[in-house]
Amino acid sequence: MKHTTTMGRRIAATALALVMAAGFAGCSTVQKLNPLKKDEPAESAAQGERISIVAFQDKIAPSERLKGQDFYIPSAQPVADWPLATGPAQTIEHAAAAAQFKVAWSKSIGAGSSTTAQVMATPVSDGKLIYTLDGEARVRAFDVNTGNEAWARDLNPGIRRDKDAFGGGLALSGGKLFVTSGYRLVTALDAATGEVQWTKTVETPLRAAPTVSGKFVVFTDVDNRTVALNQADGAPGWTYQAIVEPARILRTAAPVPYENLIIAPFSSGELIGLDAASGQPVWTQVLAQSTRTNALSEIRDISGRPLIANNMVFAASHSGVFAAMDAKSGQRRWSIPADSTNSAWVAGDAVYLSTVQSELMAANATSGQVYWIADLNKGRKKTASSFFAMGEGKKPAKLPTWTGPVLASGRLVMVNSEGDMVAFDPKTGERKESLKLGDPAFVAPIIVGDKLFVVTDKGRLIAIQ
Repeated sequence: MKHTTTMGRRIAATALALVMAAGFAGCSTVQKLNPLKKDEPAESAAQGERISIVAFQDKIAPSERLKGQDFYIPSAQPVADWPLATGPAQTIEHAAAAAQFKVAWSKSIGAGSSTTAQVMATPVSDGKLIYTLDGEARVRAFDVNTGNEAWARDLNPGIRRDKDAFGGGLALSGGKLFVTSGYRLVTALDAATGEVQWTKTVETPLRAAPTVSGKFVVFTDVDNRTVALNQADGAPGWTYQAIVEPARILRTAAPVPYENLIIAPFSSGELIGLDAASGQPVWTQVLAQSTRTNALSEIRDISGRPLIANNMVFAASHSGVFAAMDAKSGQRRWSIPADSTNSAWVAGDAVYLSTVQSELMAANATSGQVYWIADLNKGRKKTASSFFAMGEGKKPAKLPTWTGPVLASGRLVMVNSEGDMVAFDPKTGERKESLKLGDPAFVAPIIVGDKLFVVTDKGRLIAIQ
């Protein structure tokens, strides 16, 4: 088995400051620029802003050949479970859920986001219970139908060194619930009772959720080290070290299992197919722009989970590459100059992605040609008067940031930082309806049974029926 030399911990304070300056935990930006706008870009970003190189390097536009053309979307199917943060056990393109598009119930999961805690973990579910992780490593299990709490477990070790730790996630396998946390712990719980089965301490904090493959539970730390532990007892398996990247986004994507591979995304912009048994790299892609306008310090994070559909991997980086690759060989099929911190969603002929500029696009999943692009903040003022310019100057307005999409009951559903869940037409991108959640939401919804579930920044689990 492969074990790499231990690397020094290099999580720079500036990386966290960069993210927190954006004004929310776990996503990339508050102010966004339109990539189609022809104005000259500023040379630097003010606090609360981030300038994407895509905004002035490349233009994304609908294909003239596909513009206005209809495309196939499969009929809605039920979703039995969602055992991994990366998605359901079976491939789902269009879910039969949230048909009424109204709140069924809402429950507290514990600590919400604050200066010392961040709600970042995607819930998981076995179809009967749904499991959550709050901002301070407390796990809860709720009945998916009623919201009744089944059990709770506090995994916060109370260590002074890690008193402000946060992040991590959840994964289900073989009756166990695996938990990673910023407190440098990996824990296996009995999924039915919450009883601790084993706990292992690791060297660096864990921001991303774990995944499972074969006999291993696999996770990636903040130093871009992917580690496999035995599911049964936490015994060491293999380790793979990617390029260490000190500047990164707070939210981190989990590795994705695919047949005999683990497809691991990193903050360096690397997407690597690892042999699930040994950790040896099988293929590598780098989703990063390589031009003279790129600075070495550019954030290249792949912070949205890679999506696997039809033996293809779809993934996007913050530095301006959205690509489709063969899942077995890593060979790139197509790429679009789109920067994103979210995951794509494939349904029939189309793949959907929301960008850093708050645009939602639909592209052909085979060719990458764009069907349509919709402005998620359409109708909102993009600039505001500057006080110091006595009303004459303009500055970027504070606009919501968006997470998603998922496709359920004919709706392309997004959530945003203003506490809205909004449905868009999957064929045209037109806004259909919206629902007030009450709290900001930065974690993409999951689907179990006939409901959508979303965790909010204030630590609430909301079920939408």
